[in-house]
Amino acid sequence: MTYQQRAGRVRLDEGKKVAVALGLDVDAMAIWDGSFHRWTPAYQSRGEFGVEVGVPRLLRLLEQHGVKATWCIPGHTADTFPEACRDVAAAGHEIAHHGYMHENPTEVDRDREYEVLLKGVDALERISGSRPRGYRSPYWDFSPNTLDLLEDMEFVWDSSLMGNDFHPYYPRRVIQDDWVQHGQYKVGNGPSRFSDPSPVMEIPVSWYLDDFPAQEYVTGIQEGMGPVEHIESRWRSIYDYAAAQDDGGVYALTTHPQTIGRAHMIQMLERLIVHMRDNGGQFMTLSEVAAATTFD
Repeated sequence: MTYQQRAGRVRLDEGKKVAVALGLDVDAMAIWDGSFHRWTPAYQSRGEFGVEVGVPRLLRLLEQHGVKATWCIPGHTADTFPEACRDVAAAGHEIAHHGYMHENPTEVDRDREYEVLLKGVDALERISGSRPRGYRSPYWDFSPNTLDLLEDMEFVWDSSLMGNDFHPYYPRRVIQDDWVQHGQYKVGNGPSRFSDPSPVMEIPVSWYLDDFPAQEYVTGIQEGMGPVEHIESRWRSIYDYAAAQDDGGVYALTTHPQTIGRAHMIQMLERLIVHMRDNGGQFMTLSEVAAATTFD
């Protein structure tokens, strides 16, 4: 199967150019506990803001513009804030798996990773009444076992990898036969090979289309707090290229209620929604994108 054959195109309504998939990662306290290991009240309160303030603001905004989005929710968020998560489901939005405590899957063994996946599924089923069809990895990273587990658990799609920018594809495992030890690290000493494509569809993401690293200040790790005009210009430019050059592509924007829900950011998001709606954007959930993608 060639690279071109692996790049899918999304069937869109007449006159539409780009599938716009808004993803809202409701990390709440989980990202501070599970990823950054910051347990202080100040960091916890930032997660609380995301649910208590950001989620209602975003629900109102999306309802106002008739947009359905995919909310990627860690199980810990669902268990800690069940009413807010039920509000998301009741509004008709899609809910996807996003770990339990926003754990890095590369730091655990296969059994623990499987346990986390099951725990997250159970938590989301309790608040939505249905099993999630899609997965977004915390850290946007896979362990050597992640794709196997997603296949075994019959997930339809993943949205964590970056092998394309606008077109869904079926990811392949990268196989390196020849390794050389350099100190504590192994490095490849020859070409990589690829496995057959996975049946789990990949809807690709990009750090360029993520609000968290650009905006969130984390002491000693990332500066954040960039001018909102910079991120708005970047996001609009990427969308405009897709609309002009890549008919049938998908623009997968990743946001976080504790970031995009801030006053200056949510106004920017609304401007972007209007711009995309008026310039060929068709708003879809990630599962709708997966169902409408063809590989002809």
